[in-house]
Amino acid sequence: MTQALAGIRPLDGIRVLDAATFIAAPFCGTLLAEFGAEVIKVELPNVGDPLRKFGTASEIGLTFPWLSEARNKKSVTLDLRKPEGAELFKRLVEKADAVCENFQTGTLEGWGLGYEALKAVNPGLVMLRVTGYGQTGPFAGRPGFARIGQAFGGLSVLAGYPDRAPVTPGSSTIADYMSGLFGAYGVLLALRARERTGEGQVIDIGLYESVFRILDELVPNYQRTGYVRQRMGPGTINVVPHSHYPTKDGHWVAIACTTDKIFERLANLMGRPDLAGAGPWGNYRERDRERDKVDAFVGEWSTRFDLRELLEMCDRAQVPCGPLHTVDTLFQDPQFAARENIALVPDARLTGPLAVPNVVPKLTDTPGRIDHLGPQLGEHNREIYGGLLGLTDPQLARLAELGVI
Repeated sequence: MTQALAGIRPLDGIRVLDAATFIAAPFCGTLLAEFGAEVIKVELPNVGDPLRKFGTASEIGLTFPWLSEARNKKSVTLDLRKPEGAELFKRLVEKADAVCENFQTGTLEGWGLGYEALKAVNPGLVMLRVTGYGQTGPFAGRPGFARIGQAFGGLSVLAGYPDRAPVTPGSSTIADYMSGLFGAYGVLLALRARERTGEGQVIDIGLYESVFRILDELVPNYQRTGYVRQRMGPGTINVVPHSHYPTKDGHWVAIACTTDKIFERLANLMGRPDLAGAGPWGNYRERDRERDKVDAFVGEWSTRFDLRELLEMCDRAQVPCGPLHTVDTLFQDPQFAARENIALVPDARLTGPLAVPNVVPKLTDTPGRIDHLGPQLGEHNREIYGGLLGLTDPQLARLAELGVI
C-alpha cells in the first residue's frame, strides 16, 4: 500500500440511509459501510430493527446476527409513519447519496416517501428497493422472505435427495444475502452512472431473482432440451466424481473432478489408471452414465484413509479435495487463520472480543475494515440530528415526546 492511500477507503464520503429491516437490503448497507460509506440505520423508536432480537442473544441482549451484520452503522430512531418523521427523513435524504429499503411494495408511497417524493428533494438520490417479488408484476404486492424467494426462484427444489422432501439449501437466508450483494453492486453502478448524468435512479430487486440468477445452466438447458433438473443429493449435474465422500475416521471430504484430466489424476491416485484415458470411465459422459458406480467406487476408496491422510494425498496428486467444515473446525483451519477470515472485534459492551466473518473482498491498497459492531438503538441520534441536521436539544426533546424519534 502506498503512503498516499493509507487509511483511505473507496466509499469515503458516501452517505447511505438504511431504512430496511432484517438482512436483505441492510446487508447492502453493511457491505458499503465496510468500505467507508457512512451508513445511518433508521429504526422505529423503542422497537428497532427486528434483527436485534432475531437469533441467539449475546450477554447484552442484542443478538449475534445484529452485532455482526449491523457493523459499522450508526443508529437513529425515526417513525416514518408520522408526518414529522416523514419530513425529518426527507431532510436526511437531502444530505444522502443512497437509501436502502425493503418494505412491502407501496408502503413508502403510503407514507409520502416513495422514490418520486424523495427525488424531488434530492434529484441525485439512488434508492435500493428489495421486496419478495420486485416492484412490478402480478405478485408485486405479496409479502416475502428469503425462504419463499429461494423456493420461488428455483433453488430449494434442487436441495436434498430425489426420494425425500426438498431441504433448506444451506441456509434459509441465502436469498437475503444474495439480494444484499446484488443490491450493493446496483448502488455502486447507479452512483457511477450519476457521475455522468447527475441523476439518481432505483435499483429494484425481488428476493427470488437473486437466487434465480445463479442457477447456472438450468434455463438454457430447459429451453433447448426440455430437461428439468431435480434433486441429486450431494452430486452435481454433468460431472462425476463431484460429490462428498466419507473418510475412515468419520469425516467427509468434497472431491471435484470437473475434467477428464483431473479424473485421470484421481484414478492414478486410487491405483486404477486403467479406469481413465481409454478406460471405461475416461470420458465424462461415460462416467455420468454410470454415476452411481463411480461415486460408490470413490467412496469405498476414500474410507480407507483418515481425513488428514486423504487431504495430503489428494494435494500431492493435484486432485481438488477439501474437508466439509463445521463451524468449530473453521476456527482451527490454517487457511482461515492465514487469510484472517474470522475477525475478533473488541467491544466495551461485551466480555472480550466477538468473532465475526471478516470483510470480503480483500483490496490490496484501499481495504475495508470493521470499525465496530452493531450499535445501540438510537445511539447516534444526537450526532446525526444535531450535528448533521442542526436540530437543537429542545427540538430533539420535543420530537422524542411526540414519539417521532
